[in-house]
Amino acid sequence: MQESSLNHAVVTRRIISALFLAQSLASAAFIANIAVNAIVGARLSGNDALAGLPSTLMLAGAAIAAYPAGRAMQRFGRRSGLIIGMLLGLSGMVIDGIAVISHSLTLFLVGLFLVGTARSITDQSRYAAADAVPSDRRASAISTVVFSGTIGAVGGPLLVGPLGQIALSSGLPELTGPMFGGALLFGLAALILFLFLRPDPRSLALALKGHVTFGTQLPPLTRSLSATFRLPLVRTGLISMVLGQVVMVLVMSVTSLHMSHHHHGLDSISLVIGAHTFGMFGLSMLTGRLIDWLGRPFTIIVGTWLLIAGALIAPASLLTPWLALGLFLVGLGWNFCYIAGSSLLADATTPAERGAVQGLSDLLVNLGSAFGSLSSGFILAGLGYLALCLIGAFLCLAPLSAALWWGQALRSAVKGMD
Repeated sequence: MQESSLNHAVVTRRIISALFLAQSLASAAFIANIAVNAIVGARLSGNDALAGLPSTLMLAGAAIAAYPAGRAMQRFGRRSGLIIGMLLGLSGMVIDGIAVISHSLTLFLVGLFLVGTARSITDQSRYAAADAVPSDRRASAISTVVFSGTIGAVGGPLLVGPLGQIALSSGLPELTGPMFGGALLFGLAALILFLFLRPDPRSLALALKGHVTFGTQLPPLTRSLSATFRLPLVRTGLISMVLGQVVMVLVMSVTSLHMSHHHHGLDSISLVIGAHTFGMFGLSMLTGRLIDWLGRPFTIIVGTWLLIAGALIAPASLLTPWLALGLFLVGLGWNFCYIAGSSLLADATTPAERGAVQGLSDLLVNLGSAFGSLSSGFILAGLGYLALCLIGAFLCLAPLSAALWWGQALRSAVKGMD
């Protein structure tokens, strides 16, 4: 028994490490690409009004791919699905690089759609991490993968300049650097998953449940998708992730514009957005352990109060430190809701159900992100920044109410999952 536990610990460490490294590389590729997409879109279209079209295509690709990707991983496994996602990212980046060389906006948008699809698939790495560990460590495992976003947030922008210089020295347009460099990062991520993501986390989840040994086929589904989404755990996890995403994107998307309207310089704006990004990802290794220790319902409640506090502090003052504090709290609140919500979905479902449920939840999260991004500009222009933040705070009442209403049932259910 002791040797078996030791072997399982070794396997788990290898799987979590592989997922973290691969997702870090992919995240850096995504961020480097996003940093120049608006520039490329404006140049290829010849119209600054179309600068936001690339981001829209990426969001569309992410939303459309989420549910099919989840179903495919449910049937064929996490390992093959994540590798395919990395290879789609590689293909999309190569296509984007060729599009820049050939001055083709259509080809560029096709590549971005593939990159968005890859983003949706690789974001499900957090669920693969959850599969590899017992329920009392799921939030910690998920948070480790979420922390890889910090690598991308820091490393991605730093790579843009050097990759552009490498492209120029090779006789290519400067803006192809982040594209072809991103393709290389995706290729390395796919190789890491191919070599080290063994056994498939889905098989490990089944073994942890005592159903089967590694590599055995999934048992048949015991509940319909609609029945699964009627479970309090699933509803609470879904509400916390989707509404947390909407509020975070709603406030974050226009804060830089709000600051610009009030004559803040780029240094101040970058400081505030940096504080927000740190809140989202920088403390993930700590917050994951807190969620496992304090429980999912309580941390969702804490997360929603953090979102509310951040949304109320941000418009309270035009001073940079206050704005930075408000956006930091919004990012941290999102982190709590996102990780705790993801953990609840894994807690509530069997290995045979998780792919479809998690894929559909990510579809709704991506749609929520698109809604928050699209509506933020209209709300800012029509009602102002204060009203926008108040709307965000009001939306937080939904996950707060869900966690409070179902709190006792959630605690009992989570304890019974093992």
